Amino acid sequence: MTTHAAPAADDTGQLVEVFKALANPVRLQVLQWLREPELHFPEESAITDPYRIGVCVSHIQAKAGLAQSTVSAYMAALQRAGLVRSTRIGKWTHYRRDEERIAQLVVALGRAL
Repeated sequence: MTTHAAPAADDTGQLVEVFKALANPVRLQVLQWLREPELHFPEESAITDPYRIGVCVSHIQAKAGLAQSTVSAYMAALQRAGLVRSTRIGKWTHYRRDEERIAQLVVALGRAL
């Protein structure tokens, strides 16, 4: 199992990356779904803890109704922005919100504005 997180740079460039990621309505919706995964993804199909490990990208893809490549690109954008973390289990990638990083970004946004 491998876990990846975005770098912890609190600068204008990072905030711009966050705004770019959130400007897409589907990416914003996915981030909202991941806030409460038990409400949005079927528990019986989960193979891991959706809060500790994350939701499988295939479940995100099914709910979004988009191509796997599109969802993977969207999740990569959210990860670059520091909004989600990924964990690879076998051939499957699971995503969860990075609540600590999101809180840091909210503080950085407050300082910037």
